[in-house]
Amino acid sequence: MQKGENAMNRPSDGKIFLIGFMGTGKSSVGRLLADRLGWARVDVDEEIVKAERRAIADIFASEGEEAFRDIEARILADIAGSGKPMIVATGGGAVLRESNRTVMLAHGCVAALKASPETIIARVQRDEARPLLQGNAAKRVYELLEQRKHAYDFAHVTVDTTDLTPEEVAGRIIRHWERREGAAST
Repeated sequence: MQKGENAMNRPSDGKIFLIGFMGTGKSSVGRLLADRLGWARVDVDEEIVKAERRAIADIFASEGEEAFRDIEARILADIAGSGKPMIVATGGGAVLRESNRTVMLAHGCVAALKASPETIIARVQRDEARPLLQGNAAKRVYELLEQRKHAYDFAHVTVDTTDLTPEEVAGRIIRHWERREGAAST
């Protein structure tokens, strides 16, 4: 289902998917949304680590990014297909596959979080658990942002987290979700 089709107006199946580049606040905002809505919270990267019994960096090192993306797609589809309402925080690259975008649009409200490159760099530069940032983190952030500049455009709502608190971001997403759910049920 494409963005312009009924995916934009159909109810969310009780899921809010958080997408966005690394360091935009998906995990923090996901916890707040889950608390405020009384829903479960699932972090796709955490589920990958549980299922594979190893760190994401180890998967990248031993099998490469493509193998990691295969695992990520499988786990995202399993989560999306569950009948429970939940907040789903995805990894920054989950949107790179069309199948993942389709699954998210079919099963929930998709909220994209973005931030300025400087904010992202400040948030992630010392995080050694991010395999795509090995080497010059600032340079890699700019390169990846350029490569992915339109990757998050399919979202139902986009929130710039640069100058907002996680609480403000969560509030904006909830307001959008409530309006969307109300419109879809009429």
